[in-house]
Amino acid sequence: MTSNNSSDNLGFFLNRTQNAKKVMVLDLGLLGDTIHLLPALWMVRQAYPQAELHAAVSLHVTSLLDCVPWVNRTWGYMRYPRRSTLRENLKFISQMRSEKFDVVINLNGSDRSSWLTYFSGAAERLGRLPEDGGPPFWKRMFTSYVYQKFADEPVYLQHCLRLQQAGFSFTQPEFHTTIKPEHLIAAQITEQDRGTYFHISPFTTAIYKELSPKQLGELVGALSKEFPDKKIVLSCAPIASELRKMEELLPHLPIKPWRLFDGNLNLIQLASVIAHSAAHFCGDTGTLHLALMTNTPTVSWFWPNPNIKEWFPVGDRYKVVVGTNISRLEFIGNIETKSLVNAVSSAMKSVAL
Repeated sequence: MTSNNSSDNLGFFLNRTQNAKKVMVLDLGLLGDTIHLLPALWMVRQAYPQAELHAAVSLHVTSLLDCVPWVNRTWGYMRYPRRSTLRENLKFISQMRSEKFDVVINLNGSDRSSWLTYFSGAAERLGRLPEDGGPPFWKRMFTSYVYQKFADEPVYLQHCLRLQQAGFSFTQPEFHTTIKPEHLIAAQITEQDRGTYFHISPFTTAIYKELSPKQLGELVGALSKEFPDKKIVLSCAPIASELRKMEELLPHLPIKPWRLFDGNLNLIQLASVIAHSAAHFCGDTGTLHLALMTNTPTVSWFWPNPNIKEWFPVGDRYKVVVGTNISRLEFIGNIETKSLVNAVSSAMKSVAL
C-alpha cells in the first residue's frame, strides 16, 4: 500500500488501504480533544472492520477509552503534567515501528504528532496540514493530507469531514461509548438516582473562564428554589488549585451539596455521574465534553473566545451563555443567574419532547 505524496488522490485513501490489518489513529490530545476524536474514531472502526485498531492519546486521559471497547489498544503519550523527553519519544517511535502499522491517521496536525506519524514506519499516513500548508517539506510527512479548516464547526465534526474527504463514509457524528454500572456504584450513586440531581463542575484551568464563588452560590440557591426536587452534586479535579477553590466556594453555598467529589473520581466515574444527572453545569472545561459524550443536558458559560464555536456542543439539549471579561484576572461577567436557570429548563424540556 503505497502512493505518491499528494492530496490529488486523497479521496482514494480508503480504497488504497481497505485491506489494512493494523491501523493507528494518533491524536495525543487532552480530555476535550480525545472526546471530540471519538466520532471520527468510530468512522475509522467502521471503515476497517477487520483491522486491529489502536489509538494514541495523552497519557493522563487513557482511562477514558475504557468506555470504547471497540478500540483494541490505547497508547498513552506523556503531555501533561510535563512534556515527553527525547528518550521517551524515541521509545514511543520504536514501539510504533515494531507494531508495523499499515495505516496511521493523524487528524490533529500538531508538530509533534506529525513527526511521530512520519517516523511511525506506516506505508500509508493520512495527516492534517496547517492552513498555510506549513513548511515546504511538511507534506512529505504524509502520503495523503487535508488542510481545510471549518472554524464555525465543532471539532468532532471537523474530524469527520476530513475523513470524508479521504473516502470514508460520513454519518452524523456518534460517540458510541459504553460505561459499565460499576463506575456509578464507585461514586456511591445508584441507578434509582438517575435524573434526581444537578451536577456542577464549577472550575476550569483559568479564572477568566469561571463564574465567581458568589454567583455560583446564587446559582445553587436559584436551582434549589426553582427545582426543589433536584439535589446538588459538585465535583472538581484532584489538583491543588481546584481543591483550594472548592474550599473557598463551599461557604457561599446556601445548602449543603448532596454529594461532593473533591478530586476522588476517575474520568469514567465522573462521566457516569454526569450521565445520570438531570443536567450538567460547567464552564469551558473538560466536563463539558463528557456531557456531550454522554448526551446529557448541559448549561455552560463561556468567555468570549475567538474560537468559541469549535468547542460549542450542538443541539437543543446544550445551552451556552457567553459573558464578558474585563481582563484575564477577573471572573466572567455579564451573565445573569436567571438566564442560567432558564437555560436548564429549556435544555431539559428538549429531552422530554
